[in-house]
Amino acid sequence: MILDDTGFVKKGTTSAGVQRQYSGTAGRTENCQIGVFAAYATSRGHALVDRELYLPKSWTADRERCQAARVPDERTFATKGDLARDIIRRALASPLPIAWVTADSAYGQDSHFRRFLEGHGLSYVVAVPKSQPVHGPRIDHVLAQAPPEAWQRLSAGPGAKGERFHDWAAARLPAVWEFDGDEPTRQRWMLARRSISKPDEIAYYLAYAPLEATVADLVRLAGCRWKIEECFQSAKNECGLDQYEVRRYVGWYRHITLAMLAHTFLAVMAVQEREKGVPRPTRPTSWTSRQPKSVVCWQLNPAALLHAATTR
Repeated sequence: MILDDTGFVKKGTTSAGVQRQYSGTAGRTENCQIGVFAAYATSRGHALVDRELYLPKSWTADRERCQAARVPDERTFATKGDLARDIIRRALASPLPIAWVTADSAYGQDSHFRRFLEGHGLSYVVAVPKSQPVHGPRIDHVLAQAPPEAWQRLSAGPGAKGERFHDWAAARLPAVWEFDGDEPTRQRWMLARRSISKPDEIAYYLAYAPLEATVADLVRLAGCRWKIEECFQSAKNECGLDQYEVRRYVGWYRHITLAMLAHTFLAVMAVQEREKGVPRPTRPTSWTSRQPKSVVCWQLNPAALLHAATTR
């Protein structure tokens, strides 16, 4: 399971959850709505599976404003981490088999979030900022001491231009008796990903994995986080995820849920067509493209796919 949030830029100021905040979609501070999302990824495909609207304190503290937007009275302020934990609880109660969780540094730097995952028996690979403490020192200071032979060139998975190779360094961390007991079943790690062409560009991760997990396994899981970016791109371009004019809380959930359902339908149909041996187009669709910032996104016609599926 992959967790991330995305912004929906809105010019109006009365829509439910609109807040003045930096939006990666626009690349600047805008009036926007922020949603916390989860994507489910397997070797066969990936799709968005859950969502929550983030309401800032400026909204939840203004009950008249909430009533005008039809926000339920019981909805109080919750951090993005709180919303992510609610999403994971629902996923664990569902039939979905979940073994790993990955997320960006907004969630990874939260120790309560990591302990929550550990308490539910979930392995994880989460990004953290370079200032993240690791048993005292900052993670960037610790990994700066890695010997040259600790770095190895590994692929985080295929991309639009082939395998995504970086230099990686990893180290096992000591067990924490309070959480792990006398016989730990999982091992904690720290990782660093260094750009080959720009060695000064380094990203950092913390991981919690089965004892038999290898560095290559952790690198592959770290690379899986980009799948949710692909989901956002395809859901926005092909299913209208961000194309709405809703003014109320329920309207936001209805639109987002229907767009996610359409996105999942297209993803499943694409996998089924691929497994039937249907030749892929000469250029990849957004479901197989692994370039999250691609300018061109090839369309899939859901009506045509549905007709093809029901006439076979």
